[in-house]
Amino acid sequence: MNNEFSVHDSTGFSSFRPGGVAADRWVTVRHLFDEGHVETPAEKWERGQLVFESGDYIRAAELLADVAGEVPFQTDLRLLLARAYYHSAQLGKAETQLREIVDRDPVEHYAHLLLGRTLQRQGRPEEAAPWLRLAAAFGGELADV
Repeated sequence: MNNEFSVHDSTGFSSFRPGGVAADRWVTVRHLFDEGHVETPAEKWERGQLVFESGDYIRAAELLADVAGEVPFQTDLRLLLARAYYHSAQLGKAETQLREIVDRDPVEHYAHLLLGRTLQRQGRPEEAAPWLRLAAAFGGELADV
């Protein structure tokens, strides 16, 4: 139909239909609707990552804290939890997580950096300086602190 109101869309944008979810995504969430399904720590972690990526840092922190209780030695999980705390201004909790990480893994570059930034944000620049210097050294940079 060619009239003055018809629009030709060469991008295919108008062919998109809402609700089209990739089949592999359904595989990961379909079980949530199964009666009696108990979410595994890995599933909770994945959900926490998705919530974090959406910008809901408070909810992400709640989900990830629950998982961290079940899997306490997972560094990546603790880093994401610390980031969620940091972004939701729960700085004391972020500091606690980060100190545990650097105690357990003293060469974790990002934990040093985030700990320094967390301390700075709390108005403790003197305490932050050594952590930021360490982070810079691990990253192969000169510290400006």
